[in-house]
Amino acid sequence: MFDRRFFSSQLGQAALVSIAAMVAFTIFAGMLPTAGSQTMLVGTPLVELA
Repeated sequence: MFDRRFFSSQLGQAALVSIAAMVAFTIFAGMLPTAGSQTMLVGTPLVELA
C-alpha cells in the first residue's frame, strides 16, 4: 500500500506518528479500570443527546 519513499517524506513520518499515537491511546485506554463498581458510576458525567 505504501512504499519506502512515502515513509521517508514528511507526510509519511506524520502518518507514522499518528499511528503510534492511536496505538498508545488504545493500550492506555485498555488499562483503565472498568466502570463495574458503583463508586465509578457516581463520578461518571452523564451526557444526554436530544
